[in-house]
Amino acid sequence: MTMKKFPFAAGVLSLSLVVAAGCSNGKTTNGKADTAGSKGDKVVIDLFQGKVEIADQLKALTEQYTKEHPNVTFNLQTVGGGADAAAALKAKFASGNAPDIFTNEGYQQAQTWKDKLEDLSDQPWVKDAYESALQPMTMDGKIYGQPASLEGYGFIYNKELFKKAGITELPKTYSQLEAAAKKLKAAGITPFAVGYAEWWVLGNHGMNIPFATQQDPDAFIKGLNEGTAKIAGNEQFLKFMDLLDLTVKYGNVNPLTTDYNTEVTSFASGETAMIQQGNWIQPMLDKLNPNMDVGILPMPLSDDAAVSDKLAVDVPNSWVIYKGAPDADKKAAKEFLNWLVSSEAGKKAMVEDFKYIPAFKTIEAKASDIGPLGAELVKYSKEGKTFSWQFAKFPEGANHDFAASMQTYIAGKASKEDTLKAFDATWAKLKK
Repeated sequence: MTMKKFPFAAGVLSLSLVVAAGCSNGKTTNGKADTAGSKGDKVVIDLFQGKVEIADQLKALTEQYTKEHPNVTFNLQTVGGGADAAAALKAKFASGNAPDIFTNEGYQQAQTWKDKLEDLSDQPWVKDAYESALQPMTMDGKIYGQPASLEGYGFIYNKELFKKAGITELPKTYSQLEAAAKKLKAAGITPFAVGYAEWWVLGNHGMNIPFATQQDPDAFIKGLNEGTAKIAGNEQFLKFMDLLDLTVKYGNVNPLTTDYNTEVTSFASGETAMIQQGNWIQPMLDKLNPNMDVGILPMPLSDDAAVSDKLAVDVPNSWVIYKGAPDADKKAAKEFLNWLVSSEAGKKAMVEDFKYIPAFKTIEAKASDIGPLGAELVKYSKEGKTFSWQFAKFPEGANHDFAASMQTYIAGKASKEDTLKAFDATWAKLKK
């Protein structure tokens, strides 16, 4: 199986951030004020980001930047969690308020947005990034984005509740996970917090598992594009549907109306033992339940631990700059992004406040800084037990359709076979 390797001297900085920058004086360009860019000019960076978990921490960091750079201020807006940040970003462009800095998942999304992206190949931080972390935003030999972080996900579990249920061996295979769920239920504990009202939990992170565990994910995707491969009947997708069934059977009531905040809050309060999420929820857990004892389990599709005991780890998105922005805005945006990964204040905030594992060799992240979830991801990565995120390679809009098909299945309105056929129909309809 093809896997992406990340050297972990430090970790991964995981921002699903989208940033927009503008100026306060002069004529407007795409809804942004234009300035001459002289030293005394005031620049307002409208920062539009998608991580609700780090909104307060990010605000504090931007205020720190303003102290060091008095001519730059920030207007911070957070859209995420249960809201669609990507749709909000498109709306900004459509309304003429194109952001100067935003984030991009890379691969397919990078190609979609290529005409709007500034070439960042000459930026000083490029030499410090892990080479593999630059891949999602590298097109035609040029680098169009700064990797925001590395992230990983699986089933986050409450160690205290596992102990209470008498689970002494951590589940690494499908049968072991099922056995653990039965033990939890027998102990009066709801095994899973299931937030399937969120399209990305299903259409991105869930759907990634059967794609990433193909023998050759890129070859499989190529086959789908060329019409020589099918999802229906594929062993990994059949097993994924079994895993989906397991989480619903042993999950909370009303999974289709349970949103992200409800899902995480339920887990943090000890109402449920497991949750399909990643290290990005660490700041939220720290706020809701400080010192909660948690770890991450794989999302196993088989009973072969050598195959199933892996976590999904990759670059979730990269910072990009709108090439049509005023020159003064682009200059300020580049300076901020460089400061973010080179200054002591920026590096400290990433690992200690955001709990991110950095995608840069020059940023050190201790286990005590990034929290237990980040530390677990680093451990799996060092052991080579990871697989990549393939959902960034899906045709645009496919993840939403995939999620809708799974929600219909969970509601009991479609069979497993019809759902897999719907996946194929989605791909055929949206592929380019």
